[in-house]
Amino acid sequence: MTTLPADSPRQYLPGDQSAYPVIASDVIYEGAAVGENGSGYARPLQAGDRFLGFNIETADNSAGSAGDIDVTVRTKGKIKLAVASVAITDNDRPAVYASDDDTFTLVASGNSHIGYVERFVSSGVAIVEFDAALVGAAA
Repeated sequence: MTTLPADSPRQYLPGDQSAYPVIASDVIYEGAAVGENGSGYARPLQAGDRFLGFNIETADNSAGSAGDIDVTVRTKGKIKLAVASVAITDNDRPAVYASDDDTFTLVASGNSHIGYVERFVSSGVAIVEFDAALVGAAA
């Protein structure tokens, strides 16, 4: 086994962010749930995509080819979301799914797993705890 013979400065990134190349001819808006299209490119999440995180700032690749720009996403944390049918009785951490980049539900069928209800806020609103690495590994 070889050990480092001297200092080896490394590039560190924030632990809750990552960047992915964006599909051609699309815009991913700030706050959008981001999915992976099956070919390695990020896009506004579509039902069934692997969840990558939530977009930090608009990534406009509307005039570009696939991979011309990257989208930076927050990969884990807690976020306040409108979640269809969430109620006070959902404080037992049910799974949360997305059917597109801004539609969230407790219904799994055909949708993308994004996290869990951390706590109920009001009718149809919850704090959702998300971790793209964990829900991706579970898929």
